[in-house]
Amino acid sequence: MNKTKLTPEYAWLQEQIDFSLNKMKDNQAIFKTLVPPAASKNLVYIPEESTDWTASFWIGMLLLGKELSGTSDYDEVIASQMAEFHHRLAHEIGLETHDIGFLYSLSAVADYRVNKNETSKELAVKAADLLMKRYLPSAGIIQAWGNLNDPEQQGRMIIDCLMNLPLLYFAAEVTGDDSYAKAAYRHAKQTQKYIVRENATTYHTYYFDPVTGDPIEGKTQQGFSDDSCWSRGQAWGIYGFTLSYLHSGDTSFLETAKAVADYFIKELPADKISYWDLIFNDGSGEERDSSAASIAVCGLLELARHLPLSDAKRAEYETVALEIMTSLAKDYTTKEQPESNGLLLHGVYDKKSDKGVDECMIWGDYYYVEALIRLRQSWFAYWY
Repeated sequence: MNKTKLTPEYAWLQEQIDFSLNKMKDNQAIFKTLVPPAASKNLVYIPEESTDWTASFWIGMLLLGKELSGTSDYDEVIASQMAEFHHRLAHEIGLETHDIGFLYSLSAVADYRVNKNETSKELAVKAADLLMKRYLPSAGIIQAWGNLNDPEQQGRMIIDCLMNLPLLYFAAEVTGDDSYAKAAYRHAKQTQKYIVRENATTYHTYYFDPVTGDPIEGKTQQGFSDDSCWSRGQAWGIYGFTLSYLHSGDTSFLETAKAVADYFIKELPADKISYWDLIFNDGSGEERDSSAASIAVCGLLELARHLPLSDAKRAEYETVALEIMTSLAKDYTTKEQPESNGLLLHGVYDKKSDKGVDECMIWGDYYYVEALIRLRQSWFAYWY
C-alpha cells in the first residue's frame, strides 16, 4: 500500500476518508450478512437479503476500507459477506442479469485481489461461466436482464454492462480460455457502435433481433427520453470504455471514452454535479444524481491515467475529477445528517418510476470511496 503525504490543501481528503471509514464501521453491525438496498429511504438504508444487483457494493466498500485503513477491522464482515456470495451463486439467487459482473467483480475478484483467497478466484470463474450463458452470439451482446427465453428481454443490451465485462476478462486471465475475453470484446464493440450516438451521447439501452442479430433501435429505461442522455449511463460509458481499452488494447475504446467524457463535462452545471439526465441544467428544478458524479470521477481518473502527458485532455480530466470530488465532499455528504447510514446525498435511482429519488445510492457511496482511495494512494483496481 503506497500512501502519499497529503499537503494542506488536501486536508478535506483525509477528513472524508475518516468520515467514510467511521460510517462503514458503524454499519457493520446491521450489515453483517444482510446488505444495504439500492437506495435509502429517508436517507437510511434498510437491511435486506442479498438478492439484488447492487448487493456487492457493500462488500466492495468494506474491501476499500480495509485497504484505506490498513487494518483488519472489516475482515469479519467481509468473510460473512463472501459466504453469502458463495451461497447466492450455488443457488443462483437473483442472477438472471448481466449484473453478475458487478456482483462478483466487487466480491470474488476484489477479495482475491486484496486477500489472495483462492476460493474467491474459483468463485469468480464460476460466476463468469454463468454470465457467459447470457451471451447472444447472433447479436454479439450479453442480454441485460430477464429470463433468456423471454422474447421481450432477448436482444436487449444496456450501457451499464460495460462495467460487467471485467469479470469475463478476469476469467480469461486466470483460466487461459480466451472465449470469455472474445465475448466481452464483441459486446463492447457493439456498445461502441450502437449505443454511442454521433454526438457522443449515449442510449441507455439498445435492442437487436435475437435470431438474426440485426440492430433494431435505441431506447431509454431510466433516462428522460429515448433521445436524451441519462447522466449515469454517460458516466458508465466514461469508465466502461476506458476499462475495455485497458483489457483489450483497442485504442478506439480510449477515443470513445474521451468523446463521452467531453460531452459529460460540457453539460455539467456550475457546481459540477450532474442532474439525473444531462438534458437538464441549472434552473430546471430537477434533481441531481450524485451517484453519476462519483462514477464519473473514477472514470475520469482512470481515463487520464492512460493518456500520455502530451495529451491536454489528461490534465483536464484530472482537474474536472477533482472539482467534482471537492463539490461532493463539500455539499453532498451526510456529515450533517447523523441519522443517515449512507455517504452521499442527492442520488437518483430511477426518476421516471419515482424510485430512489433524492436519496443515498449504494453504488454512489461505493464509487465515492473508490474515488477517495484513487486520490489518496496508489491503488490496484478491482476492475482489472
